[in-house]
Amino acid sequence: WAKIPAFVQKHLRTKGRVDVTRQLLEFVILTACRSGEARGMTWSEVDWKNAVWTVPAERMKAKLTHRVPLSPRAMEILEAQRHQHERLVFPSVRVRGVLSDMAITSLLRRLNVESDVSGRVATAHGFRSSFRDWCSEQGYSRDLAERSLAHTIKDKVEAAYHRTDLLEQRRELMNAWAAFVVGVESTADGTKKVPQRALSSLLRPRSDASRG
Repeated sequence: WAKIPAFVQKHLRTKGRVDVTRQLLEFVILTACRSGEARGMTWSEVDWKNAVWTVPAERMKAKLTHRVPLSPRAMEILEAQRHQHERLVFPSVRVRGVLSDMAITSLLRRLNVESDVSGRVATAHGFRSSFRDWCSEQGYSRDLAERSLAHTIKDKVEAAYHRTDLLEQRRELMNAWAAFVVGVESTADGTKKVPQRALSSLLRPRSDASRG
């Protein structure tokens, strides 16, 4: 997880053009979603005003509707994807349909992105694992981390008491994760600051991203 900010800055921030696969992968990292959920994402699922992505039950592994709080950087990526396709957020440029499930895998192979497993290339799912490890390292609760990953609760008794998806608490978590991903630097006195190149994204008022 500690290598993710450098990876995003070096390989995913393309200049002068919109690369759909790179945009998709950064969005997947920022939201800690499954790649298939993002590949099939449609504009009708985006609540611009409240910065929420609602994934319908039929597209979720657990077959339960999942709400994803969107950080300012995630909203910025969606803005960049506007007008690429009338229905799909991350369309295949070649076929004008849903991107192949090999799109991210092929990108990671081309970039030869190192995996924690010796001799293997990183996978899209590995970024979800990195997010989970980061949550633990930063002291976030298991409940918030697991809900953010849309993991099901196997204990039926525990599941019966879960009446809310803790959206706003998860928003704080996902915004902190996004701040880390875009590149937070530590200073000598132990405080942290966001590089100037990322401040414009992190501090952008929500109303800017909700227009239209």
